[in-house]
Amino acid sequence: MDTYDDTNWLNKFDVQAIPDPTHGFVEYVDAQQAQRLGLLRTLGGQVYMGVDTTSILSPNGTGRKSVRVHSKQAYNQALVIADFAHVPGSNCGSWPAFWMFGPNWPNQGEIDIYEGVHINTYNQATLHTSPGCVPSVGPGGETGHRVGNADCGADSGFGGCGVASNISTSYGTAFNANGGGVYAALLTNSGIKVWYLASRDVPSNIRNGNPDPSTWGTPIANFGPGCDYAARFKDLSIVFDITFCGDWAGGVWGQTSCARGNQTCNAYVASQPQSFADSYWLINSVKVYSV
Repeated sequence: MDTYDDTNWLNKFDVQAIPDPTHGFVEYVDAQQAQRLGLLRTLGGQVYMGVDTTSILSPNGTGRKSVRVHSKQAYNQALVIADFAHVPGSNCGSWPAFWMFGPNWPNQGEIDIYEGVHINTYNQATLHTSPGCVPSVGPGGETGHRVGNADCGADSGFGGCGVASNISTSYGTAFNANGGGVYAALLTNSGIKVWYLASRDVPSNIRNGNPDPSTWGTPIANFGPGCDYAARFKDLSIVFDITFCGDWAGGVWGQTSCARGNQTCNAYVASQPQSFADSYWLINSVKVYSV
């Protein structure tokens, strides 16, 4: 088992000061700058990762400062359990994600465990692969509903195949108001499952370090037969980030209430630093078990 927490976060994650691959209005800073600015720190046994909430920016500039971390360790078949005290709030312009991907994208796969944009209430779990991975709903079903494409490799992998949660506390501000909780992803050669468990519903077998997914009820997402998971998901690293606008959030800006009075996503994010005061992760731990 691997544990990521306040005692080892910076040893086990690389802080990536890179251009955003999803073309967001964001400046990912390095570890030294992130700590100096207070965007990455430990707080009472928890890990805080947030964004700049004070600077008014040019909408034509690089973007708002934020943190992106990438685990040094990579995984194949695994059970990943993230315990969140707080996730980034549901804010116009924001696009937070907790996800995993292999080094040769999309051929080695991507699993978006927790992701959404703007004022979403519902989490979306998505797989991205090379074409030809068309998962049906696995045995036991799923509580979410399918969105996007049937083929996880649609649009050369950029489209992906998603499952949107039907649980109104599964994302953002509502998740936090409900007391936080756990996201768990189980990757095996027969499929990929994602669970959301509100803090009060987290079973003792997770708390005591002996997780038993068979006792957790029906997952939000249950990607089953129709995909060669062993071939398409390899050497997956864990990533946390908060970006703004970009391919998804920027692409749907005009379809949301966020666009009222704000011509562009970048202009809003540039001029409203105070809107992102709750755009931060507060993480108790991430634990990875072999399966």
